[in-house]
Amino acid sequence: MEIRKVGLIGLGAVGMNFGEHLLRSGADLIVIADEERAARYQQQGVYSNGEKIPFAYATPAQAKPVDLLIIATKAGGLQGALDTAEGFIGKDTLIICLINGVTSEEMIAERYGARNVLYSVAQGMDATKIGNQLTYTHSGRIVLGEKAPGPVSPRVQAVADYLNAHDVTCQPVEDMVRRQWGKLMLNVGLNQACMVFEGDYAAVQQPGQAREVMLGAMREAQKLAALEGFAISEPEFDEWVAMVDSLSPDGQPSMRQDGEAHRKSEVELFAGTMIRLAKKHGVDVPVNRWLYDRVMEMEAAY
Repeated sequence: MEIRKVGLIGLGAVGMNFGEHLLRSGADLIVIADEERAARYQQQGVYSNGEKIPFAYATPAQAKPVDLLIIATKAGGLQGALDTAEGFIGKDTLIICLINGVTSEEMIAERYGARNVLYSVAQGMDATKIGNQLTYTHSGRIVLGEKAPGPVSPRVQAVADYLNAHDVTCQPVEDMVRRQWGKLMLNVGLNQACMVFEGDYAAVQQPGQAREVMLGAMREAQKLAALEGFAISEPEFDEWVAMVDSLSPDGQPSMRQDGEAHRKSEVELFAGTMIRLAKKHGVDVPVNRWLYDRVMEMEAAY
């Protein structure tokens, strides 16, 4: 397959980060948005590390199918994004979704068919977005694969080659869903601990309660991943913790940014998922239950 036209929907930290790299490396990229958002983006501009990003915007009225669609919204915005992007999705459009968790691809497949969907995670970035301003030190990478484990497929390789050729580091893998569980494990600890303890990455990079809670929540997620059939080894666990320790200390995960902005967080995607799976398997997740309750209290006080 040949990828020529790329569509991106979602200009949060993840979307802006990878979109900037694609655009500046010469990719034929459009940012898909409804009319109100597109007008706001054009009027206010969007900036990365202080430099304006000259994105081209397309609304549903201008829709034509793209070869590759990248979805980079929050979990709560997925259904709306699929509505907005409908005209940009043709029978051969490949879709990658960078939303956290392990359920978004299934939602997309229900609507547009499993044959269109590749599985992916974004990891290793320390991007922070406040208003229309993005700052980051590490741009991170996309890990990409098929739902079923096995050798890297030609279409996964084609997308990875395209992204790598356009300044977005992409790693094709043979066990993608298990990798998604690893990223979920990280987010369950890192995002929620930083939000509840109201700290930057530095708060969980040093000894103390915030780090212990992060590690405890991750251990519970590791246990549930194994019960779901996606075991995460001890060396892999240590690699995820090392990734946390490599991030810029003054950066923030998305949930901490949500807390500062008094937005509804992705706690249902993280602790909520752990609590539901714990009930399914007859186990307890006290750290995630504590985090869930604290986040609910914080959001109720907005």
